[in-house]
Amino acid sequence: MTAHPAGRSTPTPAILLVIAGLACQEVGASLAVLLFPQVGPLGMVMLRLVFSAVVLMLIARPRLRGHSGADWRAVALFGLVLAVMNGLFYLALERLPLGVTVTIEVLGPLVLSIVASRRASAWLWALLALAGVVALGGGGWDRLDPVGVLFALGAAASWAFYILASARVGRTFPRLDGLALAMAMGAVIALPFGIADAGAALLRIDLLALGAAVAVLSSTIPYAFELIALRRLPAAAFAILMSLAPATAALAGFVLLGQHLVWPEVVGIALVILASIGAVRSSTRAAREAAEPLA
Repeated sequence: MTAHPAGRSTPTPAILLVIAGLACQEVGASLAVLLFPQVGPLGMVMLRLVFSAVVLMLIARPRLRGHSGADWRAVALFGLVLAVMNGLFYLALERLPLGVTVTIEVLGPLVLSIVASRRASAWLWALLALAGVVALGGGGWDRLDPVGVLFALGAAASWAFYILASARVGRTFPRLDGLALAMAMGAVIALPFGIADAGAALLRIDLLALGAAVAVLSSTIPYAFELIALRRLPAAAFAILMSLAPATAALAGFVLLGQHLVWPEVVGIALVILASIGAVRSSTRAAREAAEPLA
């Protein structure tokens, strides 16, 4: 792939790739919701992880030798986090609108950004995010299933652990090797729960094909697009674009699932997006300032 010379980068295609990746991810989530009556949320998790693992293993062809016990423990932990994060996300989706679920889920990386910034002003973004979560219930907390909210909060915490586990594995495994191996381990962990949830539906070729489509839409395409975009965009700009996930999810839920949001929920989603953007900018500024004395 040809690198762009300095000063002649073309960020617009990269931005479009990130947006397209977000769209694919939420279309995949919408398709997963439509499959819940046939295979259940945990069956859907299993199908997504199994097919994602197969694709990644074929692409990465990871090397199995030459890794320490600590490296394999890190991969196993990463796989466990992947299985738990996806499981809690789909269990939340079964009970909550897609836009609300994704909005609550992004609180995980948002809190991580706030903690990483180590700036007093970062707590402003924390308060803004809290206001957004409160606004989500503005249409009446009775509209939000409390168990679904707990599942979504668990997915948020898992996403924060996912970021930390991914960074740890990325330092010791080259290219996509660590992710492929972790995805395979996550698929193995999800297997018994998925079989119990989906049952005989797993014998239907059409449902298996749709499960593969969810895996490609939710994992393979977004990850490929993000990988390409990260080569052309600053990390901070990429993170800010990813903050638009709740809006993309709300739009997908409305168009594909007929999930209508009342205006306080729309305000809540907007506040969480603003808090995410602010937290990313704050943490980036803090990292730049910390590096200046070393320059």
